[in-house]
Amino acid sequence: MGDYQFLELNVAEGIATVTLNRPPLNILNIRMMAELNTLLEAVLGDGDLAAIVLRANGKAFSTGVDVSDHTAEKVGEMIGQFHGIFRKLASTDSLTIAAVSGAALGGGCELATFCDIVLASDRAKFGQPEVQVGVLPPVAACVFPPQIGLKKAIELNAIGRTIDAHEAHRIGLVNQVYPTEEFDSSVEAYLAQIRKLSRPVVRMAKRATTMVAREQVLSHLERVERLYLDELMKLSDSYEGLAAFMEKRPPKWQHK
Repeated sequence: MGDYQFLELNVAEGIATVTLNRPPLNILNIRMMAELNTLLEAVLGDGDLAAIVLRANGKAFSTGVDVSDHTAEKVGEMIGQFHGIFRKLASTDSLTIAAVSGAALGGGCELATFCDIVLASDRAKFGQPEVQVGVLPPVAACVFPPQIGLKKAIELNAIGRTIDAHEAHRIGLVNQVYPTEEFDSSVEAYLAQIRKLSRPVVRMAKRATTMVAREQVLSHLERVERLYLDELMKLSDSYEGLAAFMEKRPPKWQHK
């Protein structure tokens, strides 16, 4: 299905495993996101696929979207590529599973928690620190409220808290937490349960469960996308926060 610079793909027994391969932090730049869109378009066309698993090489699952791709010249393309990933994941009847060992922050947290099932090692952590650099997490704004409730969603998205795997499990952001030393074997055991099931039945059961939520999330994402591009990116504080991050200094907010 093609050669990829930043991704690895393995398909076996009805399960496609996609590995983010831009270690150590798997920061998502525009080119990597374009590759992931291309890969997903090819893989998710397979009607015999029971599940797609997202994993990562390196010490982090992903620490988010490259801050340098948030500039005025790139932000439109960046949002288009980034949200294209979620629109593809939302459209599939295959189970989407994130296997997270290490940090999943910003866009990396959104990529993991958008999946139907999140399997985490006890060293994983999750957070949406975007507000600290003057932006917001559009996908988390859409999916966190139904997943974990409005109050926790506001706390994570509007304050930028980072939580550990056990807290993420307690509030419903993560399905299972495994000891780090047993993580790979535990994920494989979980996938073995899926391999025993009828693939078309699994796909139909997912479709039946998610059809209303899928429509709501995609509609919400469209509205938040417009808020991001048409309002947020016109604030001087957005560009100040991003500049301060790249210059490794505290931001000087103007609150406008």
